Amino acid sequence: MFSLFRRRSQHKPGRSLWRTALWGLPIVALLGLAAYLVYLDKTIRDQFEGRRWALPAYVYARSLELFPGARLSADALEKELRLLAYQPLNGALRPGAYQRRGDTVRVFTRPFTYWDGKEPAADIELHFNGGDLAVLTAVKDGRSLDLARLDPVVIGRIYPAHHEDRVLVKLEQVPGLLRDGLQAVEDKHFYRHWGVDPLAVLRALWANLREGEVVQGGSTLTQQLVKNIFLTNERTLARKLNEALMAVLLDADYTKEEILEAYCNEIYLGQDAQRAIHGFGLASEFYFGQPLADLQPHQIALLIGLVKGPSYYDPRRHPQRALARRNVVLAVMAEAGLLTAEQTARARKQPLDVAARPAGVSNYPAFLDLVRRQLSSDYREEDLRSEGLRIFTTFDPLVQAAAEQAVSRRVAALEKQRRYKPGSLEGAVVVTNASGGEVLAAVGGRDPRFAGFNRVLDAERQVGSLVKPAVYLTALERPAKYTLVTPLDDTPLEIKGPRGKLWRPQNYDKQFHGTVPLHMALAQSYNVPTVRLGIDVGIERVLETLRQLGIERKIDPYPAMLLGAMSLTPFEVTQMYQTIANGGFHTPLRAIREVVSVQGTPLQRYSLQLDQAVDAASIYLLTTAMQEVVTEGTAQGLLSRLPVGLTVAGKTGTTDDLRDSWFAGFSGDRVAVAWVGRDDNASAGFTGASGAMQVWGDLFAALETSPLALETPAGVAWVWIDPATGLLSQADCEGARQWPFSTGSAPTESAPCGLGAEDPIQRSVDWLKGLFE
Repeated sequence: MFSLFRRRSQHKPGRSLWRTALWGLPIVALLGLAAYLVYLDKTIRDQFEGRRWALPAYVYARSLELFPGARLSADALEKELRLLAYQPLNGALRPGAYQRRGDTVRVFTRPFTYWDGKEPAADIELHFNGGDLAVLTAVKDGRSLDLARLDPVVIGRIYPAHHEDRVLVKLEQVPGLLRDGLQAVEDKHFYRHWGVDPLAVLRALWANLREGEVVQGGSTLTQQLVKNIFLTNERTLARKLNEALMAVLLDADYTKEEILEAYCNEIYLGQDAQRAIHGFGLASEFYFGQPLADLQPHQIALLIGLVKGPSYYDPRRHPQRALARRNVVLAVMAEAGLLTAEQTARARKQPLDVAARPAGVSNYPAFLDLVRRQLSSDYREEDLRSEGLRIFTTFDPLVQAAAEQAVSRRVAALEKQRRYKPGSLEGAVVVTNASGGEVLAAVGGRDPRFAGFNRVLDAERQVGSLVKPAVYLTALERPAKYTLVTPLDDTPLEIKGPRGKLWRPQNYDKQFHGTVPLHMALAQSYNVPTVRLGIDVGIERVLETLRQLGIERKIDPYPAMLLGAMSLTPFEVTQMYQTIANGGFHTPLRAIREVVSVQGTPLQRYSLQLDQAVDAASIYLLTTAMQEVVTEGTAQGLLSRLPVGLTVAGKTGTTDDLRDSWFAGFSGDRVAVAWVGRDDNASAGFTGASGAMQVWGDLFAALETSPLALETPAGVAWVWIDPATGLLSQADCEGARQWPFSTGSAPTESAPCGLGAEDPIQRSVDWLKGLFE
């Protein structure tokens, strides 16, 4: 017995260890599982608690303001409504729809939260008289309205690094039919299971066999949400197990409503180039151009159907598949009692109703580039990509459309005219309003959708004769010596350079014209008298004038700069001409008006900055001469291209070997600069008049703009002048012409026909003196 006992005791420790191990393994496994569940639960809570999506910044165009007297035609309004994806309807209107009958347009505006508050939807009627809005009334009671505005077009977004885009919605903003229909198709027992439905596979199998196609999947909505937020798309058993465990934990930690709301914002529903469409809020706008709350049953059914396969059932690329899928979803919704037989039949008869293009995803890379650069001084790049900022800009989609067409069509025509290889020429245009310095449009190349080299901001090209107004303005600021009729010397000129090399400037026509009045030298863009004038007033003083006009870059003070031997971008040139068009008031060009947080809180307002840079009298004289550029000078050919009665002022610009063709000019309310040339800096073969001016003319022929009507400022008077002598004349003298003069600068002597004429300003001064003597 002892030996037996000893034998048992000898073997007992080994058996005990073995048995302990067998019993311990499950405990260790359970402890490991528990630890893993704790880890998963913490992961879920960390990422899901107060779920915060990285939201792109939305960039909006200006809001079109509607008021009696506004320069706007019915055609232009309809273009704007189409850009906004408003639907033309014949019957009852709803927000986001309109009707047109000739010159009368009825619009049911959408509600929108602006920087200055929320504005409700409004049913309004507009009556037009040609190019003007004549009457604005409220449809409900017929009362006259002073002002209404359309929700602005979304012109771009600044996306998070992963390019996800979404419009966040609360669960109460999701139509009940969409919530219930989603559950009927994707997760019938959503409110009864605990994250995973053991019978889901069997239910899906039965439904799929009955319908003859896959209409349901085995995963619950909770599992789908877990996969989208926490996991990858790999098809492995480990991932499926993780998905199930995390779904159970998510269901235990959060309410069904919280899970459903997150699902409605997270689900992937389509692709727009690099932009991923997430959530039903954005999908509604992307596919139908309408807010989620406005969708009809057939549209809701299509969105639910897309959950199964956004690419496979893409309604724009595969309309037949999408239609079949939508009808299957309608059948499931009817079977679940969500739609009556009549509603289902009516919905099945509807077309897909998908907007021709995604609403609000127009691509304006040149303008958006400008917006980002101006924002960079106030916001970090990561904030622009994730904080959901709403950026309200100065962009005018109607002006942009006209500018894009002018550049694309005219540059192609110029290529054909010279028999150049397609793609040889490029162009750029900037348009601003004349008084506020707001950038209305920017076209960075002949392909305005190409987000590459932005010629508006980055093409530094010699400007040629566009610099000449600064030379003449510098002279006109010295009225005791220079007026518009001061004779200038246009004879051969030699200037010795720093190394003794002689520079002999030539006129474009290779001719010299003797003595010419100052206004004619500018209108005809004569080089030689311009150089003489610039040297006389001082090159440094001309450079100071350029700085006053808004040119900030350093320019070397060489005589050749008087003829434009300096490189500027189209944007910089626009800043210079903006100051001239605004009567000598300098305001930095701006593309942004306001920035608002995702909650609607105003963050920053980019208000107008205005400084009197040049005296009004000198600018008035210069502008008068620049009008002569168009009526009698190098831009005379522009007159036949513009609408009758549209007066403008401008200047052509041509560089050596015809490398660059420029035109800068302005009407009463618009300033625009156009450039045409080659990226390789080879000769383009066009003068300012034969190239860029053609683009500018096409643009202003298409714009609804006001003529340039100058108001004579204080200290300026118009005087009759004899053109042959530059002396005083009278209205009835042959060839006599009126010119403006600053106080005391008009000639004091008279031409033979003008004997007895005198300076009207001086006459007024003498009369006032007489009152006190």
